Amino acid sequence: MTSIDAASALLRVLLGVTMAAHGYGKLFRGGRIPGTARWFDSIGMRPGKIHAWLAASTELGAGIMLALGLLTPFAAAAFVSLMMVAAWTVHRGHGFFIAGNGWEYNLILAVAAIAIAVGGAGRLSLDWALFGRNILNGWAGLAVSAVLGLIASAALLGACYRQREDALS
Repeated sequence: MTSIDAASALLRVLLGVTMAAHGYGKLFRGGRIPGTARWFDSIGMRPGKIHAWLAASTELGAGIMLALGLLTPFAAAAFVSLMMVAAWTVHRGHGFFIAGNGWEYNLILAVAAIAIAVGGAGRLSLDWALFGRNILNGWAGLAVSAVLGLIASAALLGACYRQREDALS
């Protein structure tokens, strides 16, 4: 094991647990799925119930996968997709800084996940345990994580996002 493997594991686990906690919260905290569904409806992601389940399960699953280093580029693509949808639907009109409800946090999570996909999950990962190597890292990791994530978010927004009338004024 190298220091790079340890650094990758540290970053993967931190990002993965953070994302999984968001999914867990949608499922089991506060308003749970019904409250999350109402919120999705209110921001223009309809039908809200489907998006509540989709977001919660994707956040939980992608977070766990990234933390474990399992199919890392695909977990990173899910991060990119989740964060681009969040940035577009909730944060884009508020500037950059998260203190003003901007898209800073979304950018950091997405780019950090891409960086992990490019560098590979490392030796302390299920990718390494199952495949004996990093899978699809380097340029392939960049293409899978960034391009697939952006395509997925664009498709979801195009199919389901309807900006509220009051947000247009």
